[in-house]
Amino acid sequence: MPEITAVTDADFQSKVLDAEGPVLVDFWASWCGPCRQLAPILEEIAAEKGDALTIVKMDADANPVTPAQYKVIGLPTMNLYHKGELVRSLTGVRPKSAILGELSEFA
Repeated sequence: MPEITAVTDADFQSKVLDAEGPVLVDFWASWCGPCRQLAPILEEIAAEKGDALTIVKMDADANPVTPAQYKVIGLPTMNLYHKGELVRSLTGVRPKSAILGELSEFA
C-alpha cells in the first residue's frame, strides 16, 4: 500500500514538481480539525490510486514558503501538480467520490 509521505519547502521541487506523474499535495496543519477528517479519505485514495497518483502531505505551519508561493489561504487545501504545473486546487473537506471526480482526468 503506498504511503503518504511528508514533503517540505526544501524537497518540494524534487518530490512534486520534478515527479514523473501527477502529485496531490495535501496542505494541512496540526490544529486543523477538517485536515484530520481528510486524512483517512486521502489514505483510501492512495491505496486505490497509488500506481497512477502520488499523494504527499505538507505541514503549512512548518513549511510557510511553498503554501505562500501557491496562494494557499485555507486549510485543508489539496493541490494537484502535473509536469511541474499546478493543474487543480481543492479547498476544504470533500467526500471521497468528489475528490476522485476532480482527479479523474489525471489519476
